[in-house]
Amino acid sequence: MKKLVEKINAEIADFQVNAEAQLVKGNKAAGARARKAALALMKDLKEFRAASVAEAKK
Repeated sequence: MKKLVEKINAEIADFQVNAEAQLVKGNKAAGARARKAALALMKDLKEFRAASVAEAKK
């Protein structure tokens, strides 16, 4: 689960960098990268939730 949390933190950082580039600089490609990171983040957060629930049931 530790690797999953590290992966989520890295994706959050990636999203923040690209979203900021889109907002501040108007970089359209950064917007696409931010959206892609958001989708990956959603998937990993669902995986984290499932793992967390499984750990809580032990």
